[in-house]
Order: sequence, then structure tokens, then C-alpha cells
Amino acid sequence: MRRRLVISYLLLMVLVLIALESPLAVTLASRETERVRADRLADATRFASLAGPALRGGGPGPIGAELRSYDELYGIGAAVVDRDRGIVVDSASWQSTGTATVLDVALSGQQASAPESVWPWSAGPVVVAVPINDGGEVLGAVVIVTPADEIRRAVSTWWLLLTLAGLLVVLACVLTAFGLAGWVLRPVTELDAVTHEIAEGDRGARVQHRLGPPELRRLAASFNHMADVVSDVMDRQRAFVAHASHQLRNPLTALRLRVEELGPSLTDADGRSEHRLALEETDRLALVLDALLTLARAEREENERVTVDAAAVAASRVAAWAPLARHRSVALRLATSDGPAYARTVPTAVDQALDALIDNAVKFSGAGGAVTVTVAHRDGGVVLEVRDTGPGMTESQLGQATERFWRAPDAQNVDGAGLGLTIAAVLVDASDGRLTMRPAQPRGLVADLWFPTPEPEPAVPSADEDTAADLRPAPAR
Repeated sequence: MRRRLVISYLLLMVLVLIALESPLAVTLASRETERVRADRLADATRFASLAGPALRGGGPGPIGAELRSYDELYGIGAAVVDRDRGIVVDSASWQSTGTATVLDVALSGQQASAPESVWPWSAGPVVVAVPINDGGEVLGAVVIVTPADEIRRAVSTWWLLLTLAGLLVVLACVLTAFGLAGWVLRPVTELDAVTHEIAEGDRGARVQHRLGPPELRRLAASFNHMADVVSDVMDRQRAFVAHASHQLRNPLTALRLRVEELGPSLTDADGRSEHRLALEETDRLALVLDALLTLARAEREENERVTVDAAAVAASRVAAWAPLARHRSVALRLATSDGPAYARTVPTAVDQALDALIDNAVKFSGAGGAVTVTVAHRDGGVVLEVRDTGPGMTESQLGQATERFWRAPDAQNVDGAGLGLTIAAVLVDASDGRLTMRPAQPRGLVADLWFPTPEPEPAVPSADEDTAADLRPAPAR
């Protein structure tokens, strides 16, 4: 955008310079031509006053000597022409090229000259002609032909100076345009940078509202106010979810105790069945409240990063879920390469995301199914893959799987709060990672967790290396 502004300023300045310097260049060319023309007309008028005897047949008289002296002194050819265009007297360098039109006007009784202006690319001379009158009768004319080389050099010099001045003005305009564009766009640039910072999770980033034009200052102030309002609303929303979930646990616990106390008083089978369903619903509600608390804490995580060994975390989570997998007759396996696999994430991101994925995989694989957790290095980061042999999901279901409280149509009666994948997606996104899911072949689902690896620390020479460097013999000279 700065380049476009500078180009627009520069184009406007170039147009102004062209509009101003073009008439000035024409005026300078006309002025130089007019200066020479006026001198030559004055000389021709003086020669015309001396040329009367020569035209009356009394010999060249003084005009011949005048023309020769004039030619020798200035190198300018001149001639006296009678009314029949015959040469009466001329100088040594006289040439009649380009004099016909001017001579026609002079013989009609008027002074004439050509051309109107001498340009740097023109090649002809400057020709002036003055009629010789005697009692109102035109006897002939004096014609002076002046080489235009000096005029062309003078005009070219003036035009070169104008061009240099224009280039200096353009250079000053470019420097000024860059400064002006920077001053105008600095708030916009900072607004763009702060917007990216807020999008990446730094909700405390704000724009300086004392830079740039008044309109952009007001825009920066409005943006800061909007960011404050949005941040406050998000904090209030998350605080409300956390507080509501926390406050609901006490009455929920009391309700469950009261429902449990009703158990011994129920004697018929239908009552005991309803009692069991009521207890299951209270447990389900407790799971929902726990998931809401976890989600609120995950969304409240700032940009703090920790380095964890994803392979060790995966091994611990597989070991933790192994009893439940055995209870449900599901084979839970871990496949990882030797050595650690370090990842840079927000705290507990790998743990909770793996818990959500393994829980769903074990839950939906069914008896006789298999769940495989793989840890590998890929795409410049660490990938944790959870593959199951369950029913999988369709493409449309994969697009909705991370929405809050979303449940697949065929999983409405399966235990869960519908927040596990949402929590995993929030934690992975806060870690600058990716959560991707795709159908497995021939059946099942594959969920990939990608986390960036920590940046390598610069190597610091050890004390032994420093000592060895000090003891290394100096090269021979």
C-alpha cells in the first residue's frame, strides 16, 4: 500500500512538473530566438538605410564594405536583393537556402523572419528580411541568414537545467512521499500487526492511538475500545461458564446423594430401574460440568509454552487407558520410535488431547476392536496419531465433530458430554498445532495431533572445548 501511495504522489508531481515546465521550456526557446531575431532585424534595418545608392545603380557604395565587415566579424551572411530577387551585394558566407518565403514578405513591404522558435532538434538557420523603401516604393530587401547553432545550444542548456531541476524536485517528492506515506500508514501497519497478535491469543495487545492523521487516530482508539469490550465479554463469558459449572456441582452432588438414599426404599423392579437411570443421568451431568470447567480453563490459557516429551506422554496415557480398554475387549497399542519426541505446547495440551481421542476411540471401537497410538516426526513437528477400527464418520460429520455438544446421530445414547474433541481442538490451536481427522481404511477413524518442535538452542562451547582451544598451538609463521 505504501508503494501505491508513493506512486500516486509521484505521478501527480510529475504531471504538475510537466504542466509547469513545458510552457517554461517553450518560453525559453522563444526568448532565445526572439533575442537573436531582434538583433538581426536591427542590423538589417541599418543595412537597408545604406543600400539605397546600390539599388539606384550607383555601385555598391558603403553597403558592400559593411556587409563584408559584418561577415568577417560575426560570420553571418547577408545580401541586398532588388525587387526582381537579383543579388545586388552579398557577403562571402551568404547562402540563399530557406530565404524565399521571408523574401516574399519583405518585398511586399513588411519585415519578416523565420522560424518563430528554434528548437534543439531543428536544423535550419534564422532568416530575417527588411524592405528597402524610397519614397514609399519598395526597391528591394536586405536578407540576413544567421546560423542557429548558438541558439540551439542555449536552448538545450536551459532545457537540461530544467530537467535537472525537475529530477531534483522528483527526488525530493519521492523522499517526502515515503515519509508522508509512512506517517499515514504507520497506524494501519500497527493495526494489522496488533490484529494478528490478538488473533494468535495475545488479547492484551493494543494500538498506539497517538500516531498518524486524526482520522486514523480515532480509528485506533475505536479499535482499542472494541478490543477491550470483546476481551471483557470473553472473560465474563468464560468466567460465567467456569463459575456456573463450579456452583452447579454442589447441588448436583446433594441431588445424587438424595437419589441414592431413595434406593433402599424402592421395592419393585420398575422403581429400581428408574432409580438406576436417575443415577446415570446425574453422573452424565457431572461429566458435562467437568468438561465445561476443562474447556473454560483451556480457552483461558495464554501464550505460555512448555516443552514436553510427546512419546513419554503418549506412553503414560496408553498405560492409563489400558484397563478400560481391556474391560471393553479393545486392543490398545502404542507404536513409537526409540528416543524422545519433544513438542512445544501449552501446558497439558498433549495429555488432554490424547485423553479425548483415546476415550472416543476405545468407546466407539467396540468389543474386538483395536486402537493404535503412533508417535512420529513429520512436517517439521511431532505427530501423534490415534487410529481405531470403529464405525468412523462421514465427511459432513468430520466438519462438525469439534463443535460444542455435537453428537453423531448414531451416538446419542453413548456416554459423553460432546466436549472432548472441542477441548482437544482448543488446546491444539492454542499450541499453534493442528487437529485433523480422516476416515481409516477399511473402516474406522484416524485423528492426527501435530505440534511444533522447540527451536534449537544455540550451541555454547563447553569448558573442555574452551580449554582445548586455549592449549591449541599457534600456527607457525
